[in-house]
Amino acid sequence: MGNITFDFTGKSVIVTGAARGIGQALAAHFVSAGATVFMVDFDKDELESAAREIGGIAVAADVGATEDVDRVVSTVVAETGRVDILINNAGILRDKVLWKLTDDDWDQVLRVHAGGTFKFIRACAPHFRVQEFGRIVNITSYTGLHGNRGQANYATAKAGIIGLTKTAAKELAAFGVTVNAISPNAATRMTASIPDEKIAELTGPISRFADPSEMADAIAFLASEEAGYITGVVLPVDGGVSM
Repeated sequence: MGNITFDFTGKSVIVTGAARGIGQALAAHFVSAGATVFMVDFDKDELESAAREIGGIAVAADVGATEDVDRVVSTVVAETGRVDILINNAGILRDKVLWKLTDDDWDQVLRVHAGGTFKFIRACAPHFRVQEFGRIVNITSYTGLHGNRGQANYATAKAGIIGLTKTAAKELAAFGVTVNAISPNAATRMTASIPDEKIAELTGPISRFADPSEMADAIAFLASEEAGYITGVVLPVDGGVSM
C-alpha cells in the first residue's frame, strides 16, 4: 500500500466490488486514512473475510438490484449519519466474440457495471445534495474507449460509464459534488493468466501492471477535499498504455 497523503477521518466511504483485487486495496487505503468504509460485494463469505482483515464493514449486496443498493446506502446513513464518498468498482466478465454472446452475457455485464454504477449514484445523490458535498469515482477501462476482441458487452458498459460520469458531473456540480473516473491497468486475478510475451503490449512504456494500491493512491486524490475543482475527468492510471 502506498503512502497515505489525504486524511479521510470522519468520512463515510462506499466501495463496491470490495472483496478482492482493486476494490479490497481501495477499502484498505481508506480505512488506513481514517474513514469508515462500507465494503460491498456479492460474495458474502469472501467479503466478510476481507472486511475483518482490513477493518471495514461488510454489506453483502447485488449492485444491480435497486433494493440492495438502497439498503446499502440506508445502512451507511443509519450508522454514520452521512455518506461522503462513493467508489463504483464492481464488475464481472462474460467474454465471448459478439456473435457468440447470449442475451444473458450481455444483460448481466451491463447490469453490474453500468447499472450498478447508475443505481449507487442515484441512491447517494439526495444525501450528497443535502450535505452539499460528495465525491464519486467510477472505474472505467481502456476497453471502453478502444474496444477489445471478445468484450463487446464489457466495452459497451465501460463506455457507458464514461458518459454517465460526465453527465453526473454536470448535474451534481451545483451541490458541491465531483464525479470522476479512472481507467486502471492493475494486476488482478484476471491478469494473472496473461502470457509473459503479451504483458509488454498490455502495459505500455512502464512495462508492468500496477499494484492495486497504486489505483488506491489515484482514487484517494480524486476523492479528497483537495480535488474539489476536478470533475468530469477520466484519469488514465495505466502506465502510459493509452498514449
